[in-house]
Amino acid sequence: MKLIEGKVAIVTGSGRGIGRAVAELFAQHGARVVVNDLDPNVAEEAAEAIRKTGAEAVACAGSVTDPAFPNALIKSTVDRFKALDIIVNNAGYTYDGVIQKMSDEQWYAMIDCHLTGPFRILRAASLYWRDWAKQEAAAGKRVIRRVVNTSSTSGVAGNAGQVNYSAGKMGIVGVTKTMAKEWGRLNIHVNAVAYGFIETRLTAAKDKSQKESVDGHAVEIGIPDQMRQYAIQMIPLGRAGTPEEAAGPVLFLASPLADYVTGHVVLVTGGSYM
Repeated sequence: MKLIEGKVAIVTGSGRGIGRAVAELFAQHGARVVVNDLDPNVAEEAAEAIRKTGAEAVACAGSVTDPAFPNALIKSTVDRFKALDIIVNNAGYTYDGVIQKMSDEQWYAMIDCHLTGPFRILRAASLYWRDWAKQEAAAGKRVIRRVVNTSSTSGVAGNAGQVNYSAGKMGIVGVTKTMAKEWGRLNIHVNAVAYGFIETRLTAAKDKSQKESVDGHAVEIGIPDQMRQYAIQMIPLGRAGTPEEAAGPVLFLASPLADYVTGHVVLVTGGSYM
């Protein structure tokens, strides 16, 4: 059974990692998917991989931190598909440091990516969703639309060295709960997933000699191996999760199986932080 047959879904940060797994799972369940990544080549490669399975996917490259991009992302999606049913705010990265060494640049980079970007995307979507919901209500129809925001155990429980990331990830929990209350009467369900240790390039063993440019910031990608091993030992299931396992709860929240679920944060942690 395809759970989201014919739905139109935007998944930010879906060129790689968890976002790509979500986009691919959505496509398997019948959705038409808009793939987003900072790198146009990465976005197009992910979209093409989905198209090869017979599903429909388009690439829309750009940064969620660009003030003009959220409006363009929503408008281009609606112009192309004449619909928008699901938004997954997934784009993100880490830019760590203890507070006494953290720059304003590091702080705002995380707030812009994990909080301001999703806020602007949802604000842009509201220009369509509110009108559509009013028209549907007048016609006696109930059409459910859905938002799944990505948080983290760093947000709901804190994590040393990540005051900026943790602030953004807890902030998106507040956005989730507030929008669930604002949009409930419009039949828009807003939920979040909070991930623990998932195996992606963000959690791979860190090589400090290698840095990657993200939104113009030189960022070390990964986690020191000693910290990786300690974190895995603290997981009751005894291992890190896979991107495919991380995608499952997002599909649930985006599907009719979650028709009476809104304002909720699902911990996807292998039992950590229970």
